[in-house]
Amino acid sequence: MSRSNTCRWGILGTAGIARKNWDSIKNSGNGTLIAVASRSTERAQQFIDECQGCVTYSPAPRAISSYEGLLAASDIDAVYIPLPTGIRKEWVIRAAQAGKHVLAEKPVGCNSADVAEMIAACRKNNVQFMDGVMFMHSARLPKLREVLDDGESVGRIRRISSTFSFCGPEAFHQANIRASGELEPLGCLGDLGWYTIRFTLWALNYQMPRRVSARMLSQSHRPDSKLDVPMEFSAELFFDGGVSATFYNSFITEHQQWGFIAGDKGFVHVSDFVLPYLGCESAFNVHKAAFHVDGCDYSYEEHTRRHAAYEYSNNAPTAQETNLFRNFSALVLSGRRDDHWADIALKTQQVMDACLASARQDGKTIEM
Repeated sequence: MSRSNTCRWGILGTAGIARKNWDSIKNSGNGTLIAVASRSTERAQQFIDECQGCVTYSPAPRAISSYEGLLAASDIDAVYIPLPTGIRKEWVIRAAQAGKHVLAEKPVGCNSADVAEMIAACRKNNVQFMDGVMFMHSARLPKLREVLDDGESVGRIRRISSTFSFCGPEAFHQANIRASGELEPLGCLGDLGWYTIRFTLWALNYQMPRRVSARMLSQSHRPDSKLDVPMEFSAELFFDGGVSATFYNSFITEHQQWGFIAGDKGFVHVSDFVLPYLGCESAFNVHKAAFHVDGCDYSYEEHTRRHAAYEYSNNAPTAQETNLFRNFSALVLSGRRDDHWADIALKTQQVMDACLASARQDGKTIEM
């Protein structure tokens, strides 16, 4: 435990997403970055030098030549682990055993059994576990919850739809780790589906589906990999009470990050639920269209209400990614473990497992 009011962070690995979170840790106000570990001191130092050129820490974080070395450091309270999913389990468990609190990138693991093992290690060693889903820490989310719960804006939820996709260039398909079956075996389902599944579960207060049916729309792998990964994926989820949900993920369809939550009184549209558009607000729209018939006159009226939270994007002090590290650091400094975060990570992985099992059986319905 930190002996001050600052959570001392280490980063295990030099993945691209860690550059974004380098800035987020600094802007959190209750965290600071102490060290970065890689397989070589040179690689860790290069990462540090490049990031220091954008956002400066004083003193600069130190470079550590091994993951083991960082976990052994006595001046680090928490570790951020953006290592590839294929090797992450070992290092989450070793971090927990070293008494370090763990913020893990998503998908958390290759399967639910692995995730359960990671969570068990964190609980056994009384350290906090959380996944790196930034939108969970957006100022927009409580406002969206108010609308869903007011009984009038949406009413009873009946249908949830979400899509997260981007069109990777040729270089992505040739060399990116997300196209490697050994490093990222869940492909677009893991990288993007983690968000669409979490969005659905969050909207339904983490009610689990009773059954799922999914399709592998396309799959492939980079030249140095032997195993295909999902490149385009869709699924249907079925819940108690007649509620259904669908999601779509793709590495071959241009940028989309939208979600719809529809009920018997209206619907919500969030056009950028994963990463808010650049600006000083994160927003969503509530639609309550009206259809009127008067003799031969058929009119369909638009009635839209916009809701917004004051929240700058892109690592700013009010941004969701900064809130992620601020909230995690606050838990570490409080000395209280919040197992809600581990529970919802496991639920997300369990739904993902069922969807993948269905897709591998050509859409066979899988009972949860």
